[in-house]
Amino acid sequence: MNEHGEGRMNLSKRRQRLAAPIVALVAVAGLVGLLPHLGFTSASSAPLWTEHRAGVQTVMVQAPDWVRLSKEAKPAVVNVSAKLNAEAQMQAPPQTQVPPQFRGRPDERSFDDFFKRFFDEGSRRPVRAAGSGFVLNANGYIVTNNHVVENATDIQVKLDDGRELPAKVVGRDSKTDLALLKVDATGLPVIPLGDSTALQVGEPVMAIGNPFGLEQTVTTGIVSATGRVIGSGPYDNFIQTDASINPGNSGGPLINARGEVIGINTAIFSRGGGSVGIGFAVPSSLAKTVITQLADHGKVERGWLGVSIQPLTRELAKSFKRDDNTGALVSAVTAGSPADKAGIKAGDVIVEFNGKKVAKATDLPGLVADVPVGKDVPMVVMREGRELRLNANIGRLQDESPAKLAETEGKGKLGLSVQPLTPPMARELGLKVKEGVLVREVVEGGRAAEAGIRAGDVIVEINRQPVRTVEDLTTRVDKQAKNEPMVLLVNRDGQTMYVAVPAV
Repeated sequence: MNEHGEGRMNLSKRRQRLAAPIVALVAVAGLVGLLPHLGFTSASSAPLWTEHRAGVQTVMVQAPDWVRLSKEAKPAVVNVSAKLNAEAQMQAPPQTQVPPQFRGRPDERSFDDFFKRFFDEGSRRPVRAAGSGFVLNANGYIVTNNHVVENATDIQVKLDDGRELPAKVVGRDSKTDLALLKVDATGLPVIPLGDSTALQVGEPVMAIGNPFGLEQTVTTGIVSATGRVIGSGPYDNFIQTDASINPGNSGGPLINARGEVIGINTAIFSRGGGSVGIGFAVPSSLAKTVITQLADHGKVERGWLGVSIQPLTRELAKSFKRDDNTGALVSAVTAGSPADKAGIKAGDVIVEFNGKKVAKATDLPGLVADVPVGKDVPMVVMREGRELRLNANIGRLQDESPAKLAETEGKGKLGLSVQPLTPPMARELGLKVKEGVLVREVVEGGRAAEAGIRAGDVIVEINRQPVRTVEDLTTRVDKQAKNEPMVLLVNRDGQTMYVAVPAV
């Protein structure tokens, strides 16, 4: 398995480089045509019972019928194989040999076959990422993890009936590590989505996937914890389970005793690369929200409040005249943001947002992210021991992750990486300009480098047209006529200048 196909499978590595927001848990009713209710019944009255004695009472607890449930669910679980692009292959860690424990005798089928499929014999670098997924809709919609397909040039889905079909990406969301794929097929078996908000710690669950390429592997366990924060970003809210999850399980379903998907297996905690009984899944209630937007728009739009927050410790609570340490402590407010306009100040403690209690700091980002852009939302904040009721008009969260400009047909690359310029970033970098896109990297020998563009420059115009977002920049580049230079207005060290980018 490789770093790109299973980037979230080892948390000790992933924590060093993941910092992306995740959407709040909100159940969405009526996912028209996409999330059908399939009427899975509860476990039948199987003869397998266990007896639990509590004092003088005898409580009869029915064990899940895993045999029946696995037979019903396995046909909807798929294998996802993605060919990595050239850049991802170069970044993948080299492999020197097939591990001894995966070797077999020459006269039998062994794990050698698996490694040969996924590693280039010359470089010993992985050329394909492998993961799992499940059919969400009979017309060919499939859910998997974003990290399985994010660097892919070709995606193949192997169905339970043996068919291998090419898949296209309907939409991806790196913040929740979810992706929605589509294959050209109808009448596929499906698994219904359940309600993860009703999960109880100790509830039995079953994971199905393709660990290490072993198709249709079933493991069982319990829900070890809910609302787990694992360091993948400020919106963490994972289901923890001890059902064995290994590299290759990514994107596969975590199923409850009613045969419903209540989580999408995403990550494991491991020091050696394998399962140690600590796995994490994206809750289905979160997935419903994300999948709906991916199906409708191909991307996810999130709300933005414009505050920096931190946990309210007991020591800090005393300083801010709080009797308890519930709520989210505001450490900074972005100038001109919805929070600023609503009157929120540093030192405020947000205890309620949009009618929902904010028990801890990690609750707030998810609640904000799920609010539609432009909606007025009531809040309750504590300031110097006094309760204040405020209203904020929620803005749109801009993607602050670097976005490389893709090559466009007949026009070539600009040869740079950019990201949106936010007010906090401008202040941090000491920039006077407030709008534009920040150049993070310039490719040596590219058109931008030839024109003299440098990392740290802020592009504010292309051909006299304003550039406020990465989308503005890509649109201007795409519309550029062939064989004509582009004129960029660039802010550098507080000074603006025009730069001519040569034609292709």
